Amino acid sequence: MTRLASLATLHHSMKCFFNSLAVAALSLGAFKVQAQLVDAIDAIVHDSVITRVEVQKYTSTAFEALARQYRGQPDMLEKKLAEAESENLNMLVDRQLILQEFRTFNVPESIIESEVEREIDAEIKSRFGDRVTLIRTLHAEGFTLEKYKQQKRDQMIVAWLRQRNVTSEIIISPHKVEIYYLAHRDDEGYKLEDQVKLRMIVLNKTADVPDPKKLGEELLGKLNEGASFSELAGMYSQGSSKKDNGMWGWADKKTLRKELADVAFSLKQGEHSGVIELHNPDGSDAYYLMLVEEKKSAHYKSLGEIRDEIEQNLKLEERNRLEKQWIAKLKKKTFVQYRR
Repeated sequence: MTRLASLATLHHSMKCFFNSLAVAALSLGAFKVQAQLVDAIDAIVHDSVITRVEVQKYTSTAFEALARQYRGQPDMLEKKLAEAESENLNMLVDRQLILQEFRTFNVPESIIESEVEREIDAEIKSRFGDRVTLIRTLHAEGFTLEKYKQQKRDQMIVAWLRQRNVTSEIIISPHKVEIYYLAHRDDEGYKLEDQVKLRMIVLNKTADVPDPKKLGEELLGKLNEGASFSELAGMYSQGSSKKDNGMWGWADKKTLRKELADVAFSLKQGEHSGVIELHNPDGSDAYYLMLVEEKKSAHYKSLGEIRDEIEQNLKLEERNRLEKQWIAKLKKKTFVQYRR
């Protein structure tokens, strides 16, 4: 069984498994495949094993998205699934390393159980209403309460140790933010092209508007006489921005069709266009009138505008670096064996 076939099988079975735990119609061959998957061990961390089924269970959540993205590209889909499996295997190994590390702290189990119960009580209040509903929901999904508690316990331990060893150590200085800003000013997203703030009136041929071009010319006449563009847009526009009186918002040349962009960027602030005729791919015609409310010349975003964004990027980079460093230390003192 190929990786692609096994992931497809597992993904499908994950959907129906919890609704029917015992399917009597399983063939002996399918049973053998499942048995092989259960028996396969992908890694050993101290005295814990990570099975092929565990890895593929995590990977199955991404299967549909990858299958849609690489439809008709089986080789690329197989490659991406292999990469996802590798990432999930490493994630599971890291999690086991952290859980093994927690054993060295000798925290009384009663304290852990108390924290888990408090977490579950909070979740019951916010999501389920009462414990009976929680248990019924878990059973419907193939979970026991004890298994759910164990899952919560592991999640809390991993989060606590990550906070203690990684997140709490991260401090990004203003100087580091400034250096990063100067080094990345030309990156996409930091530099803004020429922009115009537009209002639009969009007219299409409908039962109510049999001649949109004629209506456009009538509206243009009213605009030339001093009528309010926003009021006319709110009354006549058929575009999605009608409810906002035709407000399209800020746009650059890349976000507009060339025919519209050429006109919009030739207008001065406060000017409106004439009637612009566009031919749609379906063969229909659409008619536009535009008003340029404001214009901005190309410029770099200021440090003040993106300081928070840069700081978050730097924190993420530092968090990844510290976590890799921490996991490497854990691997040095813990038995880890990959079986693939």
